[in-house]
Amino acid sequence: QVQLVESGGGLVQAGDSLRLSCAASGRTFNIYAMGWFRQAPGKEREFVATIRWNSGNTYYADSVKGRFTISRDNVKNTVYLQMNRLKPEDTAVYFCASTAFVRVGAALARATGYDYWGQGTQVTVSP
Repeated sequence: QVQLVESGGGLVQAGDSLRLSCAASGRTFNIYAMGWFRQAPGKEREFVATIRWNSGNTYYADSVKGRFTISRDNVKNTVYLQMNRLKPEDTAVYFCASTAFVRVGAALARATGYDYWGQGTQVTVSP
């Protein structure tokens, strides 16, 4: 099993930056990809970014491309989400997820493509 713990959320103003971290423990050697999703009240869980663990290949949602950067440290078993030029519409609970299964890019952009989830960290962006 894999346990994921997110951290780094908080309250910021529009235009500010924030870095989220997700520390993985357990059977981390089996991780194929890790991703970030977010969910605002009354909204569906939305794909943000994903990274393939070994290759480092990344993919982003159009809403965050050019502002957010996903990266990983395979020694510390940690994935990061650097968020720049934050907007009020970025306000949500951000979740980290991992999968042990080989998946195509389209599957990694959907919540059903992941096996394990963290508890989430709140990001609030004021105008």
